[in-house]
Parts: sequence; structure tokens; C-alpha cells
Amino acid sequence: MTSSADPIGTDRALVVGIGLIGGSVALGLKAAGWHVSGLDTNPATATEALELGVVDEIGDDAAASVIFICVPAADVSHVARALLDDRSDVDVVVTDVAGVKRAIVEQIDDPRYLGGHPMAGSEQIGVAGARADLFVGATWVLTPSATTTPAAYSTMLSVVNQLGAQALALDPGDHDRLVALVSHVPHLVASALMDEAADAAKSDAALLQLAAGGFRDMTRVAAGDPGIWPDVCRANREAILESLDELQRRLSDLRTAVSDSDEEALLSVLERSSAARQALPSRSSTEGGLSTLRIPVADRPGILAEMTGLAGDLGISVADVEIAHSVEGARGVLLLVVPSHQADRLAEAVRATGTPCAVEAL
Repeated sequence: MTSSADPIGTDRALVVGIGLIGGSVALGLKAAGWHVSGLDTNPATATEALELGVVDEIGDDAAASVIFICVPAADVSHVARALLDDRSDVDVVVTDVAGVKRAIVEQIDDPRYLGGHPMAGSEQIGVAGARADLFVGATWVLTPSATTTPAAYSTMLSVVNQLGAQALALDPGDHDRLVALVSHVPHLVASALMDEAADAAKSDAALLQLAAGGFRDMTRVAAGDPGIWPDVCRANREAILESLDELQRRLSDLRTAVSDSDEEALLSVLERSSAARQALPSRSSTEGGLSTLRIPVADRPGILAEMTGLAGDLGISVADVEIAHSVEGARGVLLLVVPSHQADRLAEAVRATGTPCAVEAL
């Protein structure tokens, strides 16, 4: 295993599970000049991926420097461990794209593994719906653990950037809690609304013809692959239930406001939500340049996850990372490259932990 913080050679990749997401990863990497091999348990899917040009070849690739595991969440950990065991002495980074992270990360204790989750999708299903630009402008969550090496993290930052996405580091548990609210529950709500409309349309055929932009926007995700969701709901059950309970409370309050013709209560909710929707952050940008945070740290497992986690908590994307090891003692300097307009905010958060930090514009 290399001790350098420089990205491991990145010219060959293996994608395990060539569906919509796996196929889009493969196409995005091919567009960036990679050679991509693919594996899938369904021979027909593998053949289709090859015929569509989604992958360059079918089969394992011992020379792959990055492996994307794009299988159901329940299968990720054993697939990852098997691939890592087969490559015990190989410089490789193994990642996954599952929508839940904590249960997976806790089961894989290997410095070459780094959990991931691209916040992108499509109503299309299967490899035929794969797109090379699916991740352009999207947030790609990375969940470094106590064992994740700077080399593995730096490699994934480079790969995510090549796919057009912006990396955001989060603690695996924080990821699951937040994604329940912004991804899992919205899909369930969209499915419930679509199911209700479909049932109503059985007795009133004109209903679905009235479905205009707002209804279609709200229910678009309900057209996605149903097969992945039971697994996601099982793996992230507690966070999803908590978010559903809170949403149910808010819907009950709205029902009461409508029932009571309480215009003030209705306007209060509608105005708050309108302002919040308009204030949603735009896609990340490095306009204004980049800056380096120099953070002297103890050279110990977990320090990378702690400091990148601070950035993730603030919604700050880390563009590059390195640990410069000291020739004396067990200390080093962690270098985090972030957008300049966010550097001071992150530096303040670092200093609040009692750790000194210097900022230098690139």
C-alpha cells in the first residue's frame, strides 16, 4: 500500500453492477478517458452494457485502480470485502454508491475502502437509461472512516471531479439522517401521491389528464426503479421513520389550518417554505479561486475523517487533501484545499476544536 498522499494511478476502473448508476459511472469515466470493465450477476445486462458501449469489456480487471460497487445496499459489504481480499497486496480504491452508509462502513475495515453516494438519479431504469453526464453538477457524498488513507480520499476526489460532481465529506450516520429527509422520504411521498392519483383516476379518468407541471415535478422520482427502495428503507429505517413522523405532524397542522380557514397559519407555512426553496444553495463552484488550510495534526487514524467531516457539516466541498508527514515525531500537517470564499469559515470551525489553522490562497 502506498504511503504517498498523491492519487493512485487512475486509468482503469471496474464497475460491479451495471444498472442506471453503475452504467452512468462507466460512461462518465469513459468520457474522461478511462478504460472501464464491468461485472453484473445478470448475463443479459452485461451483454447489453457491452453492446451499448457502456463498458469496454465484461469481466474482472486485476489492473483496475478504482472499483465502483453499484449493487443493492444489502450486498455492498460482502462484495467489497471479497474484492479487497482478492487484492490484498494491490493499490486500489474500492467505493460504493449505496444510498445508506453507516451499516456498510461499519462492516468494512480496510484503508482502501471509502464509502460514497452520488446525489443524482433519473426516472429511467437500467443500463439503457445510463448517461455520461448524470453526475455533472451533483453532490457526491464521501464518508471517510477512521482507517481511510489520504491517498484513497485524494483519489476519489479526483475521480468525482472527473465525473463532474462536487465531493462533500460526511460522517456515515449524519449522511443517513440527512438523506432520509432530502431523498428517501421525498421518494416515498412522491410514490404515495402518485398512488393516490392513480386510484382516483380509476373512477375519474380525466384526473391524470389534468396533471400539470407541479404534479409531474413532485412525482417524477416515483417513476424510478422500485426494486432498490425496500432495501434502502430497511437499512435506514430509523431515520426514515423519524422524518415521516415529523412530516406527518406538519401535514396535520396544515390540515387543521385548512379546516379552520386559518389564513394566517397557511400563509406562514407557505411564505416560509417559499423563502427556503428560493434560498436553496446553487451548485458548488470554485469561482473566486481556491485556498489551502494548513492544519497541524497528530498522525493518527481518524484525523482525516474528523477534519473533512467538519467541512461536510458546513456544506463545504474539499477540492484536494494531503497529509505532509513530519520527519520528527508522530505529527504532520493536514492540507485541505477548499473554495476561497469558504476557507475562513472552515478555519474558524477548526480553531474552535482547539486546533490551530492557517489559510493560504492558491
